[in-house]
Amino acid sequence: MVSVLNSVDTGHEDLIHSAEVDYYGLRLATCSSDHTVKVFDIKGGNHRQIAELRSHCGPVWQVAWAHPRFGNILASCSYDRKVIVWKEADEWGKCYEYGNHDSSVNSVAWAPPEHGLILACGSSDGTISILTCNTAQDTWEAKRIPNAHTIGCNSVSWCPAALPDASFDQSGGKSGAPVKRLVSGGCDNFVKIWREDGDRWIEESRLELHTDWVRDVAWAPNIGLPQTQIASCSQDKRVIVWSSDNYVNWTPTVLNVFDDVVWNVSWSATGNILAVSGGDNNITLWKENNDRQWVCISNDSTQPLANNGGEKNL
Repeated sequence: MVSVLNSVDTGHEDLIHSAEVDYYGLRLATCSSDHTVKVFDIKGGNHRQIAELRSHCGPVWQVAWAHPRFGNILASCSYDRKVIVWKEADEWGKCYEYGNHDSSVNSVAWAPPEHGLILACGSSDGTISILTCNTAQDTWEAKRIPNAHTIGCNSVSWCPAALPDASFDQSGGKSGAPVKRLVSGGCDNFVKIWREDGDRWIEESRLELHTDWVRDVAWAPNIGLPQTQIASCSQDKRVIVWSSDNYVNWTPTVLNVFDDVVWNVSWSATGNILAVSGGDNNITLWKENNDRQWVCISNDSTQPLANNGGEKNL
């Protein structure tokens, strides 16, 4: 059973939609319907607010930390149609703002650091934006995947850049540099996998099994094994784990059918434990056993969870 090690009184004045710990587990970023992003120092089991970031003019749905090799950088997205990248120098401030979406921006995710400082953004306008920073010149370039999801895109997540360990790689070590891929989930009930092909992004696979809006997708970290896994959750109350060893043929496994809509899925750093949270106010942890069956290893009843998706596509 998982126990609570620490709690943080954020002081937000409305629902909290996202809470993310940085790479080293020393800082916590939160965002809320009160239009703010807050950053806390959480070293040593204590917490201290070190920044309150105000530039959004609508509910802020998600925050995401960049890899520390690029410095202390945080991205946020909002119902106000904007994506903001924040950076800490002497103090926290806005270093880039992207406002070319036509509707709420629901999800932001940083690419693996091996690819550079790249941010994917999913919006209710149905498009996905890929924002790339030229760190030498401190400039940003934006590309778009138009019509990625009918009605809207709810979540994006990147494929790990790690290649299979040589002892598992059956390609004879000829796999080359890792290809940029990401997965998205949307209001068309689809999970889609996108691959960079030159100057454009193409739909590589379309995974069809959910029967209602896909609320979240999460690509599992890769520890060098040849198999890759993606978790998806939906308003159909199901969590599905998709597995593949070639990025083309995907095998779905229904992890569980829950009592209410499932809002979020998140992998552990080693990719072998999946956390699930939803409208039943529970956070459950799942692990695949030796018989390739997913079993619940922890069930924690929590305070009512913020609606992490229902308001985004109004």
